[in-house]
Amino acid sequence: MFQSAPARGDADIAVVGALLSDQGRCRILLALDDGRALPASLLAAEAGVTPATASSHLGKLVTAGLLTVERHGRNRYFRLAGPQVGQLVEMLAQLAPAAPIRSLRQGTRANALREARTCYDHLAGRLGVRLMAGMIDRGHLVGGDGIFDPDRARHDKRAGYGHDVDYHLTDVGNTFLTGLGLPLPPRPVIRYCVDWSEQRHHLAGALGRDLLTRLVDLDWIRRAAANRAVRVTEAGRTGLSDAFGLTPADVTRDGSRVTPPWAR
Repeated sequence: MFQSAPARGDADIAVVGALLSDQGRCRILLALDDGRALPASLLAAEAGVTPATASSHLGKLVTAGLLTVERHGRNRYFRLAGPQVGQLVEMLAQLAPAAPIRSLRQGTRANALREARTCYDHLAGRLGVRLMAGMIDRGHLVGGDGIFDPDRARHDKRAGYGHDVDYHLTDVGNTFLTGLGLPLPPRPVIRYCVDWSEQRHHLAGALGRDLLTRLVDLDWIRRAAANRAVRVTEAGRTGLSDAFGLTPADVTRDGSRVTPPWAR
């Protein structure tokens, strides 16, 4: 006789909550929120814990299905188990209070993450939203203005893919991206995220992923070694200015003019 499958109850989110109650494990998840695989030794340093403690944290995160592990020789490399975990991390970043800044190093790092970072496999931060805004300004994207309006949006999620705004790539935009070296399907679906630090839209989905990959290949941007911050290179300043209309001067929320770190 066939035995029926055991009954399953409601989702036990307390299990995930318990895992995320430890700052060391959260720092590991944040360090991996750029889609890369990183070794345990680097993650231990990033989390500020001993190698033994990091090993314990990593084991729990793998067992829970939040991380996967790969072996390369004697070393083990860890990465987020998929984009849904990245979306979880971004959602928590949106809801969580800002950590207090107690040193110049912490302040510099926090500012760098807000200016330019990866959101799992695509660009975020001020640079990410400026790139999307540049495409809108130049007529490459139509259907929205790049601004998140919580009063207007019903499904414009603050993490993961929003879908209230129906963006489309124009023929001019298709030509532009093809010329930049991006492989495009005939009718690419435009995905976007609501950037948690800028409260504007940045490109996500396959187009966002391919754009990040292409900008890295062009050496217009470079990833940080151990976190999700990125910086614009000297060549990137010229390239991003010509391609997307970015200028060294950016605008803060209060309207004052500043020069962001990626443009210095």
